[in-house]
Amino acid sequence: MQTHQIHRGRLIDHVHLIVEDIERAKRFYAAVLGALGRRIEGEGDGYFWSDELFVSIADQHSRGATRVHLAFQAQDEATVQRFHAAGMAAGGTDHGAPGLRPYHPGYYGAFVLDPDGNNIETVYHGPAQRSAKSVLVTFDG
Repeated sequence: MQTHQIHRGRLIDHVHLIVEDIERAKRFYAAVLGALGRRIEGEGDGYFWSDELFVSIADQHSRGATRVHLAFQAQDEATVQRFHAAGMAAGGTDHGAPGLRPYHPGYYGAFVLDPDGNNIETVYHGPAQRSAKSVLVTFDG
């Protein structure tokens, strides 16, 4: 029996992605999670998970693959680059090469569409983020 730690008091409990081909998705997510220093933590018939990310084939509660934007945090720019390369090598489609973005100063990200069309990003928020658990960012608009 596998166990999964439950974290109480968070805004997001879990993110559930629905995929067409679980084995193809597992290869993709094993690669991009590995680039981030993470791994698939558990799996069963038609599903797998890592931390609060849950990926499965469709069941009685869902229809067809999801189409979401999901962003993972990276510890540095090199990790963003490894993520992008791993995603491309594992069947993803380039949706934004690694580089600085205009979202806020120091925002370095990359985007890959997973095999089911989900927009998977990884972002490094710059060196000021290393020692801080959170930073206030102001958006103009």
